[in-house]
Amino acid sequence: MKVNIVCQHTMTLGEGPLWHPVEKCLYWVDIVAATLYRLNADNSINKFIMPSEIGSIAWSAQGGLIAALRDRFATIDTNTGSTQTIALPLHKMKKVMFNDGKCDRQGRFWAGTKDVKEQEPIGALYCLNKGNVVEMLKGFTVSNGIAWNLDNSVMYICDSPSRQIYQYEFDKRRGSLGQMQVFAQIPQEEGFPDGLTVDSQGYLWSCHWDGWQITRYTSTGEIDSIIPMPIPRPTSCCFGGPDLTTLYVTSASIGLSASQLADAPQSGMIFSIETGIKGLPEPGYCA
Repeated sequence: MKVNIVCQHTMTLGEGPLWHPVEKCLYWVDIVAATLYRLNADNSINKFIMPSEIGSIAWSAQGGLIAALRDRFATIDTNTGSTQTIALPLHKMKKVMFNDGKCDRQGRFWAGTKDVKEQEPIGALYCLNKGNVVEMLKGFTVSNGIAWNLDNSVMYICDSPSRQIYQYEFDKRRGSLGQMQVFAQIPQEEGFPDGLTVDSQGYLWSCHWDGWQITRYTSTGEIDSIIPMPIPRPTSCCFGGPDLTTLYVTSASIGLSASQLADAPQSGMIFSIETGIKGLPEPGYCA
């Protein structure tokens, strides 16, 4: 599959790509730069500076976006970039910050936190449902890559330093989690699991930080195919475009040496891949 560049702006830590099913445009964030980006249908790009680091986003049924900023959940007005706090679950918790997040198909927004130093398992997974926040899981060092299978019976999530993708039994009505098992173990030479998405055939796509690749897994955790990337740190992916067959991929340049950047000068750019495989529309948040 051919890997194309859709944005040559270099992100420090590009993340959280979102194809907006109503606006028909691509959003993503640069966590470290505290910036939200939008790629419009005419290929113009808008950017909005946030009041703090921004870990993840989802579209909102009430308009605009929902976001996990450093220590809070907030709405974002996509005309002005202004934010309004919904909840502040990490108030005065300086050692952790929000990272990856996504909405389930019932309109709840899930977002995980990470140890800022990425050393201790002090992160957690939170669920925002109609303005109320509940801590769902503990013990993450770097919570990453949330996704659900086709029938909403399984939630996938990573703790990146463990090199494992987990699957939890998921009760879609209650939004509760059950038994956990390891879905996939990433070999050391293939990096760390980062962002995830599921396609319309039920296969799970995983970006590999420091792995130079994206892996497509069957629903039983077997490797179906691998897409080599021109950069070492692909961070997350989502399906978009008019028929949802384009895979959009964010990447990072943070932490790479001068020689590594010379070997991978496209690090931090945003990519697209025409997969020929249909994805699923991303659910929105229902306040």
